Amino acid sequence: MSYQNRVTPTGQIIATPARGTFMGNRGVLHNPEGEIVRVFQGKRWITCLLEFKGRRRPIMTPGRYTELFFLDEATALAAGHRPCRECRRRDFDHFAALWRSVYGGTGKADELDRQLHQERTAESKPTYTTLDDLPNGVFVQNENAAALLIWQRQLHLWTPFGYSTTFPLTTPGTFTLLTPLSTLQVIRAGYMPVVG
Repeated sequence: MSYQNRVTPTGQIIATPARGTFMGNRGVLHNPEGEIVRVFQGKRWITCLLEFKGRRRPIMTPGRYTELFFLDEATALAAGHRPCRECRRRDFDHFAALWRSVYGGTGKADELDRQLHQERTAESKPTYTTLDDLPNGVFVQNENAAALLIWQRQLHLWTPFGYSTTFPLTTPGTFTLLTPLSTLQVIRAGYMPVVG
């Protein structure tokens, strides 16, 4: 049996036997039976290491946060998560410093979470007909609802088990940005997400 705890680049939570390389959470999303009953609880969506200080606990513990899993960090960022300030402190500090360089402000976790939440819940997202100016590590979605990672001047089709088909970056069409715009700007400023 596969838990419904794997996150797609669109932020959807699915059930799949595929494993992830990062963990994260959005609060308590499951009921005592381990079923997902809400998409998020609060604005703090984080991406964590799979192992940290030897901590272990059963998945879907009633009343505790729901463990979510991501193929890679690029997937987590596209879904609207950010690096955890505890287990990924160096990554968080780098992300926050680049955020400050782009947007000013304090770069504190609450500030990032408010902006990311606003972008996650926005009714519309930016669209593009050319992708040349978008950086590596950003996700877009094509007209067929396929999630595509921009990586090394190509589009890579996301699946729960990894990336499959590749397409030229010049593939025609209209593409919707999945990665939050503020995260895109942080990536453009120098944050390189872990891919694959």
